[in-house]
Amino acid sequence: MPLTLGAWFHDWSPFVLQISGSFGLRWYGLSYALGCYTAWLIMRAFSKRGLTPLPYQRVTDAIFILIFGVVAGGRLGYVAFYEPSLLWTFSSDIPWWGLLMINRGGMASHGGMLGVLLACFWIARGFKDDTGSRVGAMPVFHLFDLCALAATPGLLLGRLANFINGELLGTIVAAPGEPGPWWSVRFPQERLGDHTPQLTPVQQQAWDDLVARYALPNEAPIETFERMLAIIRGPRGADLAAQVEPFISARHPSQIYQGLAEGVVVGLALLLFWRSPRRPGMIGGWFLVLYGVGRIITEAFWRLPDAHLQVQYIAGLTRGQWLSIAMIGGGVAMMLIALARKDHTLYGGWGVRHAAA
Repeated sequence: MPLTLGAWFHDWSPFVLQISGSFGLRWYGLSYALGCYTAWLIMRAFSKRGLTPLPYQRVTDAIFILIFGVVAGGRLGYVAFYEPSLLWTFSSDIPWWGLLMINRGGMASHGGMLGVLLACFWIARGFKDDTGSRVGAMPVFHLFDLCALAATPGLLLGRLANFINGELLGTIVAAPGEPGPWWSVRFPQERLGDHTPQLTPVQQQAWDDLVARYALPNEAPIETFERMLAIIRGPRGADLAAQVEPFISARHPSQIYQGLAEGVVVGLALLLFWRSPRRPGMIGGWFLVLYGVGRIITEAFWRLPDAHLQVQYIAGLTRGQWLSIAMIGGGVAMMLIALARKDHTLYGGWGVRHAAA
C-alpha cells in the first residue's frame, strides 16, 4: 500500500488466495470464519467455567446453528434492506440466483443479528441426549447475552474485511490531486460506484486518456478499469497505481472507525459489565444500545450511505441509522423486560466463580 500525496493508496486484493476469476478464498469469507472461531472460543470458555447453562460438549452444535442464522439473516437482511432486486436477478453462472450470490458480497449486519436472535430461540430449547430428553435448556435472553459478547471480535474482523475490499467508503477529506492527511486512504474502487468524485475538465480528459490506453476493443470504460484494478493489485502494479492515484480522492477510513466502535468499544464495555453476574437480557440489551449508538455516530460523520441505493437518506438519516435506532429501542425494551421479570437468577460474571443453574 504505497504512501502518496500524504495519503495511503489502497491496492489490496479482496482475495487471500485467488484461484481463477471471481473464485477463491476471500478476506471477507475468512473474517466470517475467524469470527465464528473466536465466538466458539468465548462460548467454550464461559461453559467450561460454569458461567452459562450451555453444555460444554454442545458449544460446537450451537455455533453451527448460529452460523446458519448469521449467514441466512445477513444475506436476507441485505436483500430486504438494501438490494431487493436480487430476488429477481438471475444469471448463467453458479449459483444462478442473485439471492445466493454471496461470493459477490452483500451481507447486512442488522440482518445477521436478527438471524442470531432466531437461532437463539432454537438453541435455548436445549439439546436432545441419547435418551431423547432435552438438556442444556436456558433463558433465550441469556443466550442472546452470550452471543452478543462472543460476536464482537467477529464484528471487528468484518469491518477489517470491508476495508480490505475497499467498500463502505468514508467521506472525502481531499479532492483528487490534492494532498490528503497521513491517516486518510485513497480507494480506487470509488470509480466503480456512485460515490465517484467530480473531476475538473482537465482531470477528466487525462483520466479518459489513461483508461483508453488500457481499453480493449468494444470494452466499456468500467470493464477496462476493473482490469486496471487487477493489475494494480498484482506484483507489477506500482507504476499503474502511481498513474491512477492523482484521480482518486482521499477519504476517512470509516471501516476502521466502525470496526473500533462496533467491535472493540462495544466488546470491552460488555466484558466489563459482565464481570459480575447479570440478569438475562442485560448484556444483550446493552449490546443493541451501544452498537446502535456507535453505528449512528460513525455514519453521521465519517461513512457515506451505500452507493447503489436510489434513496440514500430518509428524513435526513441513512437506512443503517434508522435500523440502528430500532436496535436501540429493542435494546432498551430488552433491559426493561429483564428488570421486570420475577425470576432473579443471575448468569455470567467472569470475575467471580459461578455455577450455572
